[in-house]
Amino acid sequence: MIPAVWLGIAVQDTATPYWHFVAIAILCGFGGGNFASSMSNISFFYPKSKQGYALGMNAGLGNLGVSATQFLIPMVISMGIFGAVAGHPQLTADGKEMYLQNAGYLWLPFLLVSTLAAWFGMNDLTTARSKFSEQSVIFSRSQNWLMCWLYMGTFGSFIGFSAGFPMLIKTQFPEINALTYAFLGPLVGALARPVGGWLSDKTGGAMLTFWVFVLMVAGVFGVLHFLPVDGQGGNFTGFLISFMALFILSGIGNASTFRMIPIIFRAFHDRKSSNRTQEEKTASMRNAGIESAATIGFSSAIGAYGGFFIPKSYGSSIALTGGPQAALYAFIVFYFTCIAITWWWYYRKRAPYPC
Repeated sequence: MIPAVWLGIAVQDTATPYWHFVAIAILCGFGGGNFASSMSNISFFYPKSKQGYALGMNAGLGNLGVSATQFLIPMVISMGIFGAVAGHPQLTADGKEMYLQNAGYLWLPFLLVSTLAAWFGMNDLTTARSKFSEQSVIFSRSQNWLMCWLYMGTFGSFIGFSAGFPMLIKTQFPEINALTYAFLGPLVGALARPVGGWLSDKTGGAMLTFWVFVLMVAGVFGVLHFLPVDGQGGNFTGFLISFMALFILSGIGNASTFRMIPIIFRAFHDRKSSNRTQEEKTASMRNAGIESAATIGFSSAIGAYGGFFIPKSYGSSIALTGGPQAALYAFIVFYFTCIAITWWWYYRKRAPYPC
């Protein structure tokens, strides 16, 4: 609630220093950390056979916030929904009234309800608590870093495409109103995530992740095919369909990668606990749960950097070459590395950690 109020105040004054917005972004990042924490803890509430769906549903509903933001904010900043309480409108260069503060104030009622729900309704499992020293072991586990890489490819793509999709429409198809379509991608991607979790429970996370990345390569080639070249040609319908496919695939992949993590760490600790006593095996499986939860939380934070890298890649590509094609080809190369990692470590017949 603090950054929401601060944002509402900051945008009303054009003299507000830039560092205010940096600080607001940092405070909003604590919300992202809270999301990562929820993903870690929710895995303890469900049996192994349903963790993919549980994680997918929790994250899918959370990811709907991206679509809701892109759909609602353009509407609420154009009207004085909070009256004089929220402050005076700002005037644009052409004399239109804008209530930019509503972009922050809009969320206060929802945040208040969520605060009360968390205080009175959330249940902390004592068995899920662990020391930082127990969690920090993941930084020495190669599987943690591999899954961060793969999650950058799925969630990083989702959040990055969400941020960069409107910019691509505006720069490549200037005759199209980007705000009309900006929310669609995050919406279908978020709705696809619970489906991906359910499919992962049925078919296995590695198989689904492998084919998600293969199809994402095809999807990027589709976007490239329908983009205008030197301002000529282009097909917006094909471009839109290709991007919707990428959003759906990234949503499915978000869930399938998270489904893999608990299985990977159980397999890792199961190997370590062979030829040990039952008590030692039980302790090893507890450590597997702690490390998989910590990896889910850490990888979700790392994956969020896609929200920076993808729009930045578009901007740099357009500035240097006149179009976003170079960035899209770089994404294809990255997805091929994800395909290779998934196949070698998790999907092939004799993979070290089949999942």
